[in-house]
Amino acid sequence: MGDMTNSDFYSKNQRNEANHAGEFGCTLQELRSLMELRGTEAVVKIKETYGETEGLCRHLKTSPTEGLAGTAADLEKRKLIFGKNFIPPKKPKTFLQLVWEALQDVTLIILEIAAIISLGLSFYQPPGEGNEGCGTATGGAEDEGEAEAGWIEGAAILLSVICVVLVTAFNDWSKEKQFRGLQSRIEQEQKFTVVRGGQVIQIPVAEIVVGDIAQVKYGDLLPADGIFIQGNDLKIDESSLTGESDQVRKSVDKDPMLLSGTHVMEGSGRMLVTAVGVNSQTGIIFTLLGAGGEEEEKKDKKGVKQDDGHQLPVDSSHPSSHPPSATDGAAGANATDNANASLVNGKMQDGNMENSQNKAKQQDGAAAMEMQPLKSAEGGEGDDKDKKKSNMHKKEKSVLQGKLTKLAVQIGKAGLVMSAITVIILVLYFAIDTFVVKKKQWLPECTPVYVQYFVKFFIIGVTVLVVAVPEGLPLAVTISLAYSVKKMMKDNNLVRHLDACETMGNATAICSDKTGTLTTNRMTVVQAYVGDVHYKEIPDPDSVPAKTLELLVNAIAINSAYTTKILPPEKEGGLPRQVGNKTECGLLGFVLDLKQDYEPVRNLIPEEKLYKVYTFNSVRKSMSTVIKMPDGSFRMYSKGASEIVLKKCSRILNAAGEPRVFRPRDRDEMVKKVIEPMACDGLRTICVAFRDFNSSPEPDWDNENDILSDLTCICVVGIEDPVRPEVPEAIRKCQRAGITVRMVTGDNINTARAIAIKCGIIHPGEDFLCLEGKEFNRRIRNEKGEIEQERIDKIWPKLRVLARSSPTDKHTLVKGIIDSTQVEQRQVVAVTGDGTNDGPALKKADVGFAMGIAGTDVAKEASDIILTDDNFSSIVKAVMWGRNVYDSISKFLQFQLTVNIVAVIVAFTGACITQDSPLKAVQMLWVNLIMDTFASLALATEPPTEALLLRKPYGRNKPLISRTMMKNILGHAVYQLTLIFTLLFVGEKMFKIDSGRNAPLHSPPSEHYTIIFNTFVMMQLFNEINARKIHGERNVFDGIFRNPIFCTIVLGTFAIQIVIVQFGGKPFSCSPLQLDQWMWCVFIGLGELVWGQVIATIPTSRLKFLKEAGRLTEKEEVPEEELNEDVEEIDHAERELRRGQILWFRGLNRIQTQEEYCLLAFLSGCLSGCGSHLKKS
Repeated sequence: MGDMTNSDFYSKNQRNEANHAGEFGCTLQELRSLMELRGTEAVVKIKETYGETEGLCRHLKTSPTEGLAGTAADLEKRKLIFGKNFIPPKKPKTFLQLVWEALQDVTLIILEIAAIISLGLSFYQPPGEGNEGCGTATGGAEDEGEAEAGWIEGAAILLSVICVVLVTAFNDWSKEKQFRGLQSRIEQEQKFTVVRGGQVIQIPVAEIVVGDIAQVKYGDLLPADGIFIQGNDLKIDESSLTGESDQVRKSVDKDPMLLSGTHVMEGSGRMLVTAVGVNSQTGIIFTLLGAGGEEEEKKDKKGVKQDDGHQLPVDSSHPSSHPPSATDGAAGANATDNANASLVNGKMQDGNMENSQNKAKQQDGAAAMEMQPLKSAEGGEGDDKDKKKSNMHKKEKSVLQGKLTKLAVQIGKAGLVMSAITVIILVLYFAIDTFVVKKKQWLPECTPVYVQYFVKFFIIGVTVLVVAVPEGLPLAVTISLAYSVKKMMKDNNLVRHLDACETMGNATAICSDKTGTLTTNRMTVVQAYVGDVHYKEIPDPDSVPAKTLELLVNAIAINSAYTTKILPPEKEGGLPRQVGNKTECGLLGFVLDLKQDYEPVRNLIPEEKLYKVYTFNSVRKSMSTVIKMPDGSFRMYSKGASEIVLKKCSRILNAAGEPRVFRPRDRDEMVKKVIEPMACDGLRTICVAFRDFNSSPEPDWDNENDILSDLTCICVVGIEDPVRPEVPEAIRKCQRAGITVRMVTGDNINTARAIAIKCGIIHPGEDFLCLEGKEFNRRIRNEKGEIEQERIDKIWPKLRVLARSSPTDKHTLVKGIIDSTQVEQRQVVAVTGDGTNDGPALKKADVGFAMGIAGTDVAKEASDIILTDDNFSSIVKAVMWGRNVYDSISKFLQFQLTVNIVAVIVAFTGACITQDSPLKAVQMLWVNLIMDTFASLALATEPPTEALLLRKPYGRNKPLISRTMMKNILGHAVYQLTLIFTLLFVGEKMFKIDSGRNAPLHSPPSEHYTIIFNTFVMMQLFNEINARKIHGERNVFDGIFRNPIFCTIVLGTFAIQIVIVQFGGKPFSCSPLQLDQWMWCVFIGLGELVWGQVIATIPTSRLKFLKEAGRLTEKEEVPEEELNEDVEEIDHAERELRRGQILWFRGLNRIQTQEEYCLLAFLSGCLSGCGSHLKKS
């Protein structure tokens, strides 16, 4: 991705290697080729070359247990020789490049050509004079000044093009800057655990060097390539590199290769970092995908050759993941563009390599990518099939975009029809009047004059079309979303996909995790059952038998991740800091509360000496560790959810610390008397147990069911995780806003129910369901074990708590609610998650929230919004902002459509009755461009209020323009049209001025038409204030001073209007007005506010004839991709092709639409130019 090509980079590194060859026992090149091997061949190669991994550690001057010494000089040297863990970003585009890109717009190019032709013709003076006897053409002698002012129109068009280009380029530039900021912020927050100087420390990902010993654990996204040197049960999801969805099991003796960009799905361990930055597997792919630009493309054809002639093979089973392109500023740019081009032997298999590169260029906002590509677009691991399916749903247009596109198309069609009718009527009227009524002959010398008339008619038609199409809409959406996203950062919402912000406003359901989101995630043991006694608070160490105490301390200290610790508080008098897994922190805290210490135990049995570890996962719901005792026998410590571990216990330690028999009958009694009361207090219950094995014969450790049975229970503890103080209020707000909150947790049902009551998710006496995962599955599956939507539909409306749920249950529930057609509007579901296993549910949901603090990298990658403070109440803020975006767009639409309807009708009727539009083309451009842009700025930046949470969500099928809004639009249109037509037909009598009607072709601007134009703009200005309210509120000034942008724009537009009218002259077709005329214009404008009150009085329910507009029908919700149900059979490359085709069709459509409009503008320019040229000749 850098501005250096591969070859520069290598040659530089080769020189470095030559200089430092003696320093380390292996070169960068050797390590790179080593990392390209897989499985057993890698093991053989390591053995042959270095003689085991310890040998490789010695070569790299590092220790597998102590890590690097961490001295500055050593780290610098390593960065120099082996590179930094950093992929250099593309240089951001300069402002001039962005200007050049904005100029590529088809519409603008056509306007430029038209303007240049028009300018050229205006400076050309033909010999001879026009013919006199050609009908009405000789209305008024054209004075010299008029002829010379012919260039003004061309210049005006060019000027407006320059304005548009500068505004577009500036928008892109600031957008790119914002995204780079966002990207670098995401990256700076990413840290990784390494061992340096025997100390376990967290360092920023960019600081990792070759030779570091990194600790990897469940949920990590690997930041560099490395070799697995020690650990247990490590399973990796390599789909982001290989496209294979199966998890790959890693072990020191079979497959020790760990690759950057892959996800740890289970287990933990240590790896020796062997390649970083551009030399890691992800780095190599990034470099191929876009780093060297054009040079790369030449190389791709030959397979990437290096200076020294080595071929650089890229393992063919590793399709790449595209450099994350930042989501485009417009609400859309859904991540479809995230083209996963597969690389085969260094060649791009994707036919449109250039295409994907350009796309990445266009959307380049991916700032300096650290090695953990947290993608600003869709996660790159959408390659495997099941994920592909859950991915598809994200490719849909967002609800708002869908509604807007539909509305814009409807308006555009109407405008096209109106403009066509206008032109036809004008031409017919002229032809009948001239050739039938006045019986004129069509003489050859009159042709230029007639052509000029037709050109004028055509321009009027185009003007009608220009006014009809609301170009301001996309701008309003972009501004509104960008503004919201910026402000949401302050409310602890880091938005990764722009449209998620608006979707959140429509949310009807939130499925939330319990731990960490609704609770504080500070676990403390508050009750315990030890030695046949149930202690309601932490027992005195003396009251616990010594044997039991020793076993308990060992079981907790050894059988928990060694990365989990309790550190002293940062501030005096604060709480101790919990690092690592919070449940384990709670247990370690229990050891400390019993006046014992876990550190000596861990020092005695360091992590390398652990014989076998069964790590925790969502299926086992327990964790066990086996150690070898001094006499050669084995002991296994186990801990986990009490109802699961107790089922496997056949003995329990009694009051003397001796094991006694523990029968199923005793277990049931214990559940009733100990576990259920703990759970009803909202505590999590954890059982700690152990088992001894003989040394011979050694047990079969892979037979998990036999190993994890016949345990002896040491104790059961109740862990409290208090509810966050602000959560009950936040949930109340959600419920008042019509959003159902559901809790989905892995905890047991009693604990979950107790917490749900504390949070206010359920209220005693209500009709609701609390289910366990097993029961949920039993109810939703038929006899064959298939999930049936009808069965889910019976459950979800009443379901409030789903306990002991697996990640698949969460995904099933979310999918079931989204796909349900039981309620009249489709549910919009938000999901919160922090674990790796929450990925599928986060992707499937309409909006996925990941936890910024507790969340794993995998969860963040699958999410749309990251909660930087892990707090549920931030979700309520997101709902507020989302609803605000929706309302802002509706306000803008209400304003925009009033302007459009009035302008179109005025231009249309004016043209048909008086042969000329009262509002001229340049005036229309001002009204259109400036009023659109300014109004979208003013109305799209209204800050949200608490009042937004007092109404129900709009839902997917609600039209954009409600009946109340339609009433406002039509009501104000009636007022404006009445006044404008009054001014048009009797205005000259009222103001005692000359009539502007039926003026000859090139006559100077009249006061009459200037007053109409000025009144029109004044009415729009005051109607902009009316547009601030869309639900029929009376007080339109409410909170107006909270939005300084709005006030500035209204006053600014007023000021510019004064300048245009008084000094605009010929280009704006304006003639300066007197003070009294101005007063009348402002007075008529003010009437808008009074009229607004009159409209608010009319009850909407009486106006049955009003239609709504901008509704999404069910059919349109299925995106094109969803129709490919045969995705299963399509291979990777073909899928990319298909995605490419869809993009291509979309692009074509967009270009066609633009061309339709441009063609009209172009013809108008050309014809007007030719017309004036012909007339002169």
